[in-house]
Amino acid sequence: QVQMVESGGGLVQAGESLRLSCTTSGLNFDDYYMAWFRQAPGKGREGVACISRAGRGRRYGDSLEGRFTISKDSAKNALYLEMNSLKPEDTAMYYCAAGGRFSLDEGDFSYWGQGTKVTVSS
Repeated sequence: QVQMVESGGGLVQAGESLRLSCTTSGLNFDDYYMAWFRQAPGKGREGVACISRAGRGRRYGDSLEGRFTISKDSAKNALYLEMNSLKPEDTAMYYCAAGGRFSLDEGDFSYWGQGTKVTVSS
């Protein structure tokens, strides 16, 4: 009964910011590496960001240029992704994931949310 539910997606204009949230239940939150992935229309799933179990280590996809920040709140069993200076190419379905490695490889993650859609207009 692991549940991971993303929220916060929507339609924004280029240059604006958005914060995504992922609330989890049914798992030992701090036992997992947490990550965000995204999948744009017609493309494969791309690793966006990963955070370590203690919340101090972070890694990002190269294409993000430091615009995104991943964070977690262990007390709330929640994961966040702050997205700044959004671009149309950031348009995608965004998924949170829990897994066993500090990784941006989707194969390393066992649990997934249903996704939240982000659309960035020009």
